[in-house]
Amino acid sequence: MGVQSKIDESGQEVTIKVEGRFDFSAHQEFREAYEVASSKITSYVVDLGNASYLDSSALGMLLLLRDYAGGDDACITITKCNDDVRRILSISNFEQLFTIK
Repeated sequence: MGVQSKIDESGQEVTIKVEGRFDFSAHQEFREAYEVASSKITSYVVDLGNASYLDSSALGMLLLLRDYAGGDDACITITKCNDDVRRILSISNFEQLFTIK
């Protein structure tokens, strides 16, 4: 399991890439991935293209990111979800809180 982050050239968007199981064991890495970013960040992309599993603690981590990024005003996109991950996000009504592509 690994979490990597990359800030774009403008310095306003950070992409957080999750690989493997997205569960409580990723908590520290995931938090560090978005807290390391500068205050200039206005949008976040969570790339789940290589995430094989997502559990309730991962949903909680996404909600913590949302709070950190500004709550209702947060601009967060979750991308590249496989069918299983997309189903979990849908059942949890996360499309109401995040942009899911």
